[in-house]
Amino acid sequence: MSLTNFSAGGLSPAATPATKVTIPALAEMKRQLKPISALTAYDYATARLVDEAGIDMILVGDSLAMVVMGHDNTLAITVDEMLHHTRAVRRAVRRALVVADMPFGSYHATVAEGVTNAVRFVKEAGAEAVKIEGPRVELVRALTEAEIPVVAHLGLTPQSVHRMGGYRVQARTAEAVRQLKADALALAEAGAGVMVLEGVPREVAAAITAELPIPTIGIGAGPECDGQILVFHDLVNLSFSPQAKFVRRYADASALFRSAMEHYREDVEHRTFPSDAESYHLPDSARQALGPRTA
Repeated sequence: MSLTNFSAGGLSPAATPATKVTIPALAEMKRQLKPISALTAYDYATARLVDEAGIDMILVGDSLAMVVMGHDNTLAITVDEMLHHTRAVRRAVRRALVVADMPFGSYHATVAEGVTNAVRFVKEAGAEAVKIEGPRVELVRALTEAEIPVVAHLGLTPQSVHRMGGYRVQARTAEAVRQLKADALALAEAGAGVMVLEGVPREVAAAITAELPIPTIGIGAGPECDGQILVFHDLVNLSFSPQAKFVRRYADASALFRSAMEHYREDVEHRTFPSDAESYHLPDSARQALGPRTA
């Protein structure tokens, strides 16, 4: 599959075809046993870096409520705020599949409301799929009928934090495991294209991955999932929160940024920034016309 730009006369000369990741492409990756990489992103600069790194799927996650806006959980973020960030991410991305998280309250009242809000993410913000939490089979079916790809999310669902009594590992009893499997299969049959499994035992995620016809993306669900996702800010140590067991930090951007800002402050205080080379100067003719006091 290629990204192509068409003008009235055919293919635009500026077009640069590239392999575009789609829901069917992710399904093919599962069939070929090729692991799927996914990360969150919330702004143009971060999304551009994530896309250029070759990540397959970018989630504009409602986790931005916590890591970007400083809330204690994901519940406070609104549809308009999620649309704002999804637009910024979409402008940056050329290859990865862009998925928008539907925030708490945007699909919980009625199926019709959920479809209406999902249409906004696709139409207004350019999302290529939406993510919803929980076993909402009827909503998934309705979104599929409306031609909106769905990423389902089971296990530890952060929007259910109050009902769950905190961020706790799920499916730890035989009954809970059976229910999770049943929910996953029902969502896949309803049309979900991808399944996020969060905070479940490795053995449970492995069994569901083997049974589901659609790709699974794990976060705290072990290595047997078809792919993995992490929050970008956790990956680079910008989250300012205790590290979850499943998080591996690949860089310390917090230390890097802090060091850069401290050096900047020191240079300002010592008047070594900006230097003469970093300053603009009047042309000689203007300096001569203004006289020696200008120099």
